[in-house]
Amino acid sequence: MDDDVTFAVLGTGGIGRRTLDVARHKDGLTPVAACDRNGVAVDHSGLDVDELLDATEGNIASGPEADGDTPATPESDYASDGGAAAVEGGSVDDGTATATDGVKQAGEDAGIVASAQGEPTETPIDDVIAESDGIDAVLLALPNLEHDFIPRVAERFAGAGYEGVLVDVLKRSRVIGMLDDRTDALEESGITFVCGAGATPGFLTGAAALAAQSFVEVEDVEIWWGVGLKSGYEDNRGTVREDIAHLDGYDIETAREMSEEAIEELIAEHGGQLEFHDMEHADDVLLERAGICDAEDVSVGGVLDVRSDEKPTTTTVRVTGTTFDGERGTNTFELDDATSMEANVNGPALGYLKAAVLRNRAGDYGVYGPADVMPSF
Repeated sequence: MDDDVTFAVLGTGGIGRRTLDVARHKDGLTPVAACDRNGVAVDHSGLDVDELLDATEGNIASGPEADGDTPATPESDYASDGGAAAVEGGSVDDGTATATDGVKQAGEDAGIVASAQGEPTETPIDDVIAESDGIDAVLLALPNLEHDFIPRVAERFAGAGYEGVLVDVLKRSRVIGMLDDRTDALEESGITFVCGAGATPGFLTGAAALAAQSFVEVEDVEIWWGVGLKSGYEDNRGTVREDIAHLDGYDIETAREMSEEAIEELIAEHGGQLEFHDMEHADDVLLERAGICDAEDVSVGGVLDVRSDEKPTTTTVRVTGTTFDGERGTNTFELDDATSMEANVNGPALGYLKAAVLRNRAGDYGVYGPADVMPSF
């Protein structure tokens, strides 16, 4: 069986750009399409990644307006992470949405359309779907600043009869249920969907599932992460915005409506570090659906530092349980502080993508979590 994989990236902000970059270090993986809010690039023989990354430098997950004074609205559903929020009309009911200016560059030549490979479009996701017969897998490097945005995108691929793989790096627990509700449509289309396939959920969810194998009963799973973002902050404003929704007194709606100025003020109030406890993170439902433990026994928190590249705390997974012979213990998994977000998010995402392609080619369709699939790179 041919193990070569062609893939597309929806969104060329921080996550999307890093995916294209990291993919150059993975054998047999060829990016053939990418899109952002302004344009699309497609070359089934393989994109020129160097040129594309140069052209999209500065695609940022900014607020809805360049001046930072106008809040986003549910109707605008703008694409943080420089993503393609994407399509005609902007109506939530019809499964489409429009983006507002989310790049440093201004005007019609911003983002992918600045590339020699890019073409301007008002329907970037639809344009990728139209080319999907030649695409084995699609990474959704999109924000989820409406809870059902990524599930709606998946539904559109299924509605178009796409046969292949969809992978996302979403965070919210409730989104998993929305994807599960679409399982029949995904299976009928021939789609294998791996949800929450980044670091957490994703890599760390899988680590927790492995650590749990020592026990016959798992008491609790504690995931504590640390991320330093100084050098990548401009390309990761959407990620920061989504994280803010987990702070006390905030939710996804208030975070979405914040101006860039308000976000900067909040970060300044916290000295550049945001600390999170008891986040609504999909690790809980993903571990429960894999039979590891109850969702209520999983806790996720961490520290985000947007003024330093160094991690403010070591990323750690602790699984506590009881063995078959009655011993109580804790298995601990740590990520080295030297490993970057690119390594720990995009590396696993591509590993899950390849594993999902192998499953898809074997006829396994539906929705999977990172505890169900082992990365293949």
